Amino acid sequence: MKKTLKDLLVVCDIDNTLLTAEMQIPSCNVEMIRLFCALGGNFTIATGRTLESAKQAVSELEINAPAIVYGGAMVVDLHSKEVLEQTTINHREARRLIDDVLGRFPKVGVEIMTATGDIYVVNPSAYIEKHIQDENLTCYYAPLDEMECEWLKVLFADSPKMLQRISAFVADRYYYELKPIMTNHIYYEIMPEKASKGEALKTICRKINFPLENTVAIGDYYNDIELMKTAGYSVAMGNAPTEVKLIANEITGDCRDGGVASYLYYLIKHYA
Repeated sequence: MKKTLKDLLVVCDIDNTLLTAEMQIPSCNVEMIRLFCALGGNFTIATGRTLESAKQAVSELEINAPAIVYGGAMVVDLHSKEVLEQTTINHREARRLIDDVLGRFPKVGVEIMTATGDIYVVNPSAYIEKHIQDENLTCYYAPLDEMECEWLKVLFADSPKMLQRISAFVADRYYYELKPIMTNHIYYEIMPEKASKGEALKTICRKINFPLENTVAIGDYYNDIELMKTAGYSVAMGNAPTEVKLIANEITGDCRDGGVASYLYYLIKHYA
């Protein structure tokens, strides 16, 4: 039963939810998150970003619960970097999928995020370079046949039209224990089948002994839907696609207008 802010855990997406498309966090979000936590609330993030990228993106924020990174493939303490749970991808099947896609679409950018935290670019493109620049990532360039370490996920980057073609191409084939998902209009990712933000939220609640029904998920895109369905309550951003808004319990303001801050302010008024 929710009685005070201490009884709430808010789990929030980063890109186009906390951060604008220009990679800026509205100042009202920063201040309201600090106030929410200072008054006893629990706040964390759920993102497809790598651990280091996520830490950089939310360095101004108060994060006082385990975080979800790599789209749910890892649950981690951002402060100590202790990995609480990790799910790696079926390496052989992921490699087969990449070979199939590059055989049909040789110009698509391909990036592999590994369990060591390293990022490898196996097929460079302008879209991959943008991803690296936007998130200030450190990466290595290597051919696919040298990638023997464990992987957390694969990212394809290209135009929305091209990714639609790639998505349809992959959907016509079967890849064991792999789960494809659109995470951005220019990013199409391959995840471990059992990994998701929703499953990672269950892990957090189990690790910190927190009631799942007392969680609130805030998101803006298709890869947030499972998280929003898993949480006790869900909030969609005003800039979210219609499909995301339809599954949410509530819709807040746009990312640019500090929609996260608006919802946290409501929680503070109601529970503080």
